[in-house]
Amino acid sequence: MNSVIEAVTRRIRERSAASRADYLQRMDAARLRAPARTRLSCGNLAHGFAASGPDKPELRDGAGANIGIVTAYNDMLSAHQPFETYPSLIRAIARAHHATAQVAGGVPAMCDGVTQGRAGMELSLFSRDVIAQATAIALSHDMFDGALLLGVCDKIVPGLVMGALSFGHLPVIFVPAGPMPSGIPNKEKAAVRNRFAEGKATRAELLAAESASYHAAGTCTFYGTANSNQMLMEVMGLHLPGTAFIQPGTPLRDALTAASTEQVIRNTALSATYRPLAETLDEKAFVNGMVGLAATGGSTNLAIHLVAMARCAGVQINWDDLDEISRATPLLARVYPNGSADVNHFQAAGGLGFVIRELLDHGLLHADIACVHGGDLYAQAREPYLDDLKLSWRQPPDTTLDGEVVRPAADPFDTEGGLRRLQGNLGRCVVKISAVAAEHRHLRAPARVFDSQDAVQAAFQNGELTGDMVVVVRGQGPAANGMPELHKLTPALSVMQDRGQRVALLTDGRMSGASGKVLAAIHITPEALHGGLIGKVRDGDLIDIDAEQGLVQLLVSDEELAARQVETGDLQGNQFGFGRELFTGNRSMAGPAESGACSLFGKESA
Repeated sequence: MNSVIEAVTRRIRERSAASRADYLQRMDAARLRAPARTRLSCGNLAHGFAASGPDKPELRDGAGANIGIVTAYNDMLSAHQPFETYPSLIRAIARAHHATAQVAGGVPAMCDGVTQGRAGMELSLFSRDVIAQATAIALSHDMFDGALLLGVCDKIVPGLVMGALSFGHLPVIFVPAGPMPSGIPNKEKAAVRNRFAEGKATRAELLAAESASYHAAGTCTFYGTANSNQMLMEVMGLHLPGTAFIQPGTPLRDALTAASTEQVIRNTALSATYRPLAETLDEKAFVNGMVGLAATGGSTNLAIHLVAMARCAGVQINWDDLDEISRATPLLARVYPNGSADVNHFQAAGGLGFVIRELLDHGLLHADIACVHGGDLYAQAREPYLDDLKLSWRQPPDTTLDGEVVRPAADPFDTEGGLRRLQGNLGRCVVKISAVAAEHRHLRAPARVFDSQDAVQAAFQNGELTGDMVVVVRGQGPAANGMPELHKLTPALSVMQDRGQRVALLTDGRMSGASGKVLAAIHITPEALHGGLIGKVRDGDLIDIDAEQGLVQLLVSDEELAARQVETGDLQGNQFGFGRELFTGNRSMAGPAESGACSLFGKESA
């Protein structure tokens, strides 16, 4: 193993010893070596199979496994629309193996693409916590010997993982739907967005470009949080090998769904090959997740979600771990916004199988994790195919098929992954530099302070944002307004940088994996509402953001700062409307970003 990866893993294991042991003890106590439904009374069980039709005899008298399906299906969200037909296929495959399957429950699946810049986006991050709770509710009926979790996108996969870990004594396999076919090139779409931001393209032209990009069932094809989730499920061993980026509606996709059903039945405590979720998701699996995130230039949202997921497994990770791992991990992929290719091109060029094998061969991933397919991570680094309608797996290409998209570890795009932890008197934050040119990674400039992304846009459109600056957007943390994505800022900041201005973003909010080429110091903790120094920044203050040195500093004297009050902006407008009044409790219980920005762990210090 690489010495840094080994040292970080050891440190996490030592840090987590007590909490991990407690978690495993609870999961072992929940294990049952008979069908779970045998614990139920006759009345309980009768309710559980009353509407099960042909599966009633097996559920009533049989000894076969019953698999719970937790689905994020809806037909508005393109990534989850394909799940509509999955339960019927899963039930049919289960019956063929003297088992049963039931839809245990559904979880919400909101689309950040639809709510971007809208009031609904303030529910987005907390939807992860709701999904975790909904997953727990679905599995709480205690009818199930294993679970198949159907989800893909931003908060859905982390929420499903968090909820399922409360049932870590069960085997769990994630079943995705895959990416939509490629649309117009990402650079073309981004160019139209930038022209629209400058008033040089009409709304009709922008809508035509967006519609040609997001145009069919399946996941959006850029490498944002959704596709970063799919990478995580592979390197953490929660998918059948190579499942992530197979397009929906294809025979191969159906074959993988069928095989996932067969595998989860084999993994139950009723078989000799019991493999519970608690065994798969250990310290090594979460280290693998951080390595994969760095090696592929994945979404900064996972800097929050990985921490929250790990905590649910009794594993304690932080941004120092992520920073050290990223600096030791070579960047092997360039997928938009870190390059021009989309995930379909990435898959064709060698895909995750190639990347995983390269990382394993160079000692950067732990091979010996308990992958759900029954093998180790080397067995995960394979790609599925149909051999005369029979599902098979083969080794990935020996060499990259497109060196502009995927490279071997011996010849990477960069010697490090590009996810950095910055710290200084402003607090701690995360920066993604894999798409930021070297000359833009350090900026010392005066602040321009705003209380919302709409205010930034208005100033940009009015021609007020001239010269070099650090755009500061405060009052955007989880406790303030649910930490919405600030993706609407991307076109304006990109245009400013293209004009020759030196610009950066500093915020206690989020900027997704699609944040692009502008230096963005995000997730600053403590947030303004919790007294963070970002709330004392004033227009004209010098701010130094140095991604190379890992520093984020407000260059104002201690005496001056002591005399200032913390300003959070007016948050009254964020408390009501679009359901926000129902999330008052989530905001009040939200922990800091580095602890997962989660409302489920009890009140924590910010």
